[in-house]
Amino acid sequence: MQLLVICGSLRTGSFNRAVCNTLPELAPEGCEILQAPDFGAIPIYNADAQGADGFPQEVVELAEMIARADGVVIVSPEYNFSVPGGLKNTIDWISRLPDQPFKGKQVALQSAAGGMLGGARMQYHLRQIMVFLEAKVFTKPEVFVAFAKSKVDESGTRIADETTREMIRAQLAAFAAEIGG
Repeated sequence: MQLLVICGSLRTGSFNRAVCNTLPELAPEGCEILQAPDFGAIPIYNADAQGADGFPQEVVELAEMIARADGVVIVSPEYNFSVPGGLKNTIDWISRLPDQPFKGKQVALQSAAGGMLGGARMQYHLRQIMVFLEAKVFTKPEVFVAFAKSKVDESGTRIADETTREMIRAQLAAFAAEIGG
């Protein structure tokens, strides 16, 4: 089974990147974690540009990766109580493709934040977006990494807190079981 992980943060040292980096070691046996390329080079969505130039190659490649994956895990911070602009822009581009890769795709959400809500408002908004795309959003268990600074290792690149690791491990196992039927 292959799970594609999309990180909603472009910042190298982000807490959400630390979560993404930790997923392979927490995935259940037989589950391969693939990291999607970052979306920093994707231009702001503009229907005129789409009509004139078509879809950016980065969008096409990411859509193909989504289509091939058995499931998608989106790990994202919360910006201004919502989905970060870069992630939303990428989803906007993908949503315009004729063969919608999110349609019917199992999607799990995770978030890490410095505050006590752990990105909950972002997940609420992202769920709404995924419903429009007809994705099958996994509901429980949920992963909200609150006070994330205290949960990473000394290098800031991996989740070290064992309670948080167990929460993530439990979600990945249940998500894989849901996909596997």
